[in-house]
Parts: sequence; structure tokens; C-alpha cells
Amino acid sequence: MVIFVTDLNDMNIKLDKPLAILDLEATGLSITKDRIVEIAIVKISSDGSETEFCKRINPEMEIPQEVIDIHGITNDHVKDSPTFKEILPELEAFIENADFAGYNSNKFDLPMLAEEMLRAGSKMDLSQKRHIDVQNIFHKMEQRTLVAAYSFYCNKELKNAHSAKADVTATWEVLNAQLDKYENLENDVDFLTKFSQHGDLSRVDFAGRLALNKKGETVYNFGKHKGKTIKEVSKTEPGYYGWMLDADFPLYTKQCLKSEMDKIKAEREKNKAEREKNEKIRFDSKLDQLKNKFK
Repeated sequence: MVIFVTDLNDMNIKLDKPLAILDLEATGLSITKDRIVEIAIVKISSDGSETEFCKRINPEMEIPQEVIDIHGITNDHVKDSPTFKEILPELEAFIENADFAGYNSNKFDLPMLAEEMLRAGSKMDLSQKRHIDVQNIFHKMEQRTLVAAYSFYCNKELKNAHSAKADVTATWEVLNAQLDKYENLENDVDFLTKFSQHGDLSRVDFAGRLALNKKGETVYNFGKHKGKTIKEVSKTEPGYYGWMLDADFPLYTKQCLKSEMDKIKAEREKNKAEREKNEKIRFDSKLDQLKNKFK
């Protein structure tokens, strides 16, 4: 683990807790089926110190050649590397008190990381952390790729693209440059998290299958029930919930959906208990009236 210090004058962002710049390389793009082969994180502290966490990981599956051609990590490179489960304790300790930032991280890196962590038995809830997606900021401002973003904002050529460490370094430099360039970007994590979200609805899960509507209700954010609340669909098509649990959706999406359904069931049980209580009160009252009448 390497620690180095950035000049505070070079930091355009205000940090109230560490910011973990994340990039992953994987066996493919499927959140549910593919596995991480490399993880790189640079954690920036409010005092300007930077700590690196970089690991090659044995994905316990073959890396397809077409993916090797992109990131250059072969099966031989990772055959003797630790599994994700083996590095999990060290990873959790490293990111425990940090928020996240990344490039396209809301769509890929964070869902993939959450999936691996759940699969390995982690209890850490990544949804409680704030997430800045530098790509979404860039696309809202300029509509480009990371290589072009690095050239546009930093006036540099990005070498070794698709190397996790190179991409992390470039992402951190681009984020700093974005804050320097755009006056309407506030330099705090809350604003950047909200600004870099994709779409109008706030995501409930990392894959964006569930979201919050303007009333703060959890809704399906895809398919035939898009925009409908979980509660509404549970009444009109109760089997939809079971279908999602059995289908090829990320574990984190299923966990969020189950949590929402548990709340709905608990509310129904509470309402049922209230109704039974009120019915008993009415019954007892009528019984008392009859007793008094025949005294």
C-alpha cells in the first residue's frame, strides 16, 4: 500500500471524508455472470494524502480472449492471485469510511463491486456511500470518452487505457479539472453525487432497476411496470416479485427489492392487526351493550 501527498492547492473538491476513486477490470460486462480480475482504488483524504489499493484477483473462471485483448490481463496473470473473498477483509477496511468516485462507475464498477461483495458474504451497504460518476458529469458537459476527457480537460494523452491504475489516475485528474473548469459545479461530494446521477429518478439499486419517484416511493424502473410502485404491482401482479428473484438480476437489486417487499408485508401485517383490534373493540362494545340490555 503506497501513501503519497497531493498539494492541497491542487484539490478543487472539498472532502468531509475520504474519496475512493475506483476502477475495475473484469472477465466481461455482465454484472451477474462476470467477475473482477483487477481492482484499483486511490483514496484521497481531506488532508491531501493519497493511499493506493491495487490488486489482481483470480476470478475463478476463464477470461475470454476478446476481453484479454481489451485490458491485457491474461488467465496466467491471475491464476496465482487471491480470490475476491480472500481480499475482502482488507478491501472493506480500506473503503469503510470513504465515498466513491469513478468513470462510468454508477453503471458498471459499483454494481460489479456490490455483486462481488454480496457473493463473498460482505455485510457492507455501499448504498450508504455517496457516488460521483465522472463520466456522467463529462457527458452532461461535453459528451466524450475517458481518453477524450483526459485530453480535453488535462491536455494529456492517456496511455495504457484499460489499465485499472491508469484509468483511476486519469479519472482523478479529470474530476479535479472539471471542478476547475465549470463554475456551476459545486466542489462538494453531495452536489457532485446528485449531479452525476443518470436520469431524473434516484436509483435504489446500483443497476437502476429500482428507483424513487417524486413522492419518495420505490418504483420499478424498467419493463412493463416501469414507473409503477412496488406496492401497486404486488397487488395487481404478485408473481412479478418472484419472477425477479428467480431471473438474472444482480444480487444487490434482489436484496433491495426483498427489503422493499419486507416493508410492504410488515405494513400489511400492522394494518391487519389494527383492523382486528378495532373489530374486537367494536365486538366487545356490542357485547357489553347486550349484557346491559338484559340485566
